[in-house]
Amino acid sequence: MAETEDCVGREPHPVDDDFFKEPMKKRRRSDRDQRFRAFPSVEQSTLKEYEKLESRTRRVLSNTYQKLIQSVFLDDSIPNGVKYLINRLLALIEKPSLDPIYIGLFGSTGAGKSSLINAIIQQAMFLPVSGESICTSCIVQVSSGCCEWYEAKIHLLSNQEWKQELKNLTKLLHRPEQLGREEEDAWDRDDAVEEAIWKLQMVYGNGVERKSYEELLRAKPKGKIPTSRVITLKAEEAGELSLKLDPYIRTQRRGWDGGSAETQIWPLIKLVEVTLPKSELIPEGVVLVDIPGTGDFNSKRDEMWRKTIDKCSVIWLISDIERVSGGRAHEDLLNESIKACQRGFCRDMALVVTKTDKLHLPEYLRERKVGSQAIQSQREAVLERNEMIKLQRNKVLKEKLKRKLPTDSRVLEDSELVYTVSAQEYWQQALLTEEETEIPKLREYIRRRLLDKKRRMVTKYVTEAFGLFLLTDSFSCTDSLPNEYLHVNGLRRFVEEKIQLLEKAIDQCFAHIVQPLQEGVQNARSSYRQILGACLVRSRGNQGFHQTLKAVCLKNGIYASRTLGRIDLNEAITQPIYEQIDPVFGGIFRSGKPSDGSALMPHIDAFKRSLQEKMTEIGIRNGWKYDSYKKSFLIQEISAILGGLEGHILRKKRRIYESLSTSVQNDLKPCYEEAAQITGKKACERMKDVLRRGLDRQVDEGMFERAQERMQHQFHQLKNGITEKVKGSVTTMLTLAWSQGDGLYKELADVKSECKEMEKLHRSLREVAENALLRRGMQDFLLRMSPSKSGPPKTWI
Repeated sequence: MAETEDCVGREPHPVDDDFFKEPMKKRRRSDRDQRFRAFPSVEQSTLKEYEKLESRTRRVLSNTYQKLIQSVFLDDSIPNGVKYLINRLLALIEKPSLDPIYIGLFGSTGAGKSSLINAIIQQAMFLPVSGESICTSCIVQVSSGCCEWYEAKIHLLSNQEWKQELKNLTKLLHRPEQLGREEEDAWDRDDAVEEAIWKLQMVYGNGVERKSYEELLRAKPKGKIPTSRVITLKAEEAGELSLKLDPYIRTQRRGWDGGSAETQIWPLIKLVEVTLPKSELIPEGVVLVDIPGTGDFNSKRDEMWRKTIDKCSVIWLISDIERVSGGRAHEDLLNESIKACQRGFCRDMALVVTKTDKLHLPEYLRERKVGSQAIQSQREAVLERNEMIKLQRNKVLKEKLKRKLPTDSRVLEDSELVYTVSAQEYWQQALLTEEETEIPKLREYIRRRLLDKKRRMVTKYVTEAFGLFLLTDSFSCTDSLPNEYLHVNGLRRFVEEKIQLLEKAIDQCFAHIVQPLQEGVQNARSSYRQILGACLVRSRGNQGFHQTLKAVCLKNGIYASRTLGRIDLNEAITQPIYEQIDPVFGGIFRSGKPSDGSALMPHIDAFKRSLQEKMTEIGIRNGWKYDSYKKSFLIQEISAILGGLEGHILRKKRRIYESLSTSVQNDLKPCYEEAAQITGKKACERMKDVLRRGLDRQVDEGMFERAQERMQHQFHQLKNGITEKVKGSVTTMLTLAWSQGDGLYKELADVKSECKEMEKLHRSLREVAENALLRRGMQDFLLRMSPSKSGPPKTWI
């Protein structure tokens, strides 16, 4: 916090005088009502109360900031206390109201991700759907906002990013000389070659696959590419925007030559953001993300693919009813989803089984082994089968998660991890009712997550703001401390003693990873040859794999293919280490309170409590009143400082987790580069040989041990970052809290009314929470008393 001194005198960017002008109140209230249309009336009332609390708090903070700035505007020197308060006020004013909740729909080709989003937002065929091929070619984000139009922003690769892709694509298409007939046929059938030709022809036209990189740089794309690299589309109706958007995000079939200029630039598209007008079904603050299952050959798109997965706080693993019971693709996606819980922000996960209306009744009846009651109809069979799928997959998924995640992970506490949905039946309702399609249940899932996040955010925000206003009163307080505590060095020693205890506790916490790391390294050393061999074997031998392997080497061990799936040699080689460390790693970053001291956050919480208890002890010993402003400020501000560490830790977690595979990738980079240069006869076998020998050499030279050291070094850096942030912020805060007024109260005398207002708002928090609990109880009671919503399906003429 000491680093924010440059903020003094700066206008708060998103909050200005106009924001608080009275004439805006009616319009803002109307906007607020519109934003909550997706919620039932009971939840709307709760959200409006929390929104009102936040809005009034922001108004009080902004007014206080303006008054303080005006009072010190002409002063040559600003007291440290005022400077600290001004900077903290500005930081709170500029804090976003609510970070979006990203819900990632993660699934393989044809799983029904786009169809599911269309059903959730109540817009049939809005995103392109197809049961027979890949439809969505890039990451698509769908959210609702305060706009009146339907809008889409299409973000293209930068000029430099496309040049890099061109260079790699032309390297893949460099046909080796002196190939035999069989090798030529295999080269032509290679997946990577086909995809490279496909992309170049879409952008530049037929025949360009024979051009060099330099020639392609001079070639003119068939489609128009804006210099801003962003294309914005707008429409008054959903269908109109869908028609405009379709050619940009629909993957065109290979060999297809035609269509508009829009279809001819889709290989350059890396992200599409779609914003709907205020929706009655998807609340503002929620972003549904359609994530392709494998990533992308282009480095920038592949990086965005991984980062998008990692920023999702919720992941829905989407699987077709016919593929959910097995298959490598489903398992790969499940493992990738679990990794997101390990390395990213994901705290919640569910399996969403799609197309559950599909059932061949005679076959189902012949294989049916459960239930004594006779099945009378297709509908009864579908409902019974869906319930069985839920029970089976819920058990399997929980067992898998328990092996990878800490036992107190939030996702393991959910009683319902599996949803069986049918987007087709949602529209037709020929077989199932709307409720039985479980689309409404997913919408409720979304609302529940947003409501909970809003409640926690506003509670934290109002509490932190209240703590700042306690600082203004503490400056006027006459309570004082003995001389040894007033001395700055004494304060530093006090904090350093606690910091040293925290450092030891963090060291003990991180020590839990050492043994699993060592065991994982031993496992990796004994199995890496077998793992590499499995990665380099294809069912057709080397046929159609030559240039795919070259693509893997060009991208330093990673290739995302639309037909072969994702190939990641670095991750595969380090998998034995991850299998050993995953439960312990997850345990370190969990929020529970294990008795073995293996979790990080409980140590920080214990440090916070020890400081707060010390403040209370000092206050009592020195005659502070029980409700001393100074004591209250210290306790609140310590909570705010240490609470902010959680975000810092989560951001570092990803780098730590990926340090193993990143380390291996860096060590193997010379091998990949050497293999990528190989051309000519039997090039595929020669490339494999280079990789095998290079991997043997690196392992002999301690590659896995270096990966272990680098992960432990990342943990050490995290510990140092935590202790440095704590030491700087807490020392500054304590010094200011125990400084005497020195005329400071005169500067702050004009914010008394704001202090009183903030005190009222803080008291209102409990009342709002109690009202929400009461409303929820009444709603549950009425639902229990009302007749069941499920009934016979509608008759369609």
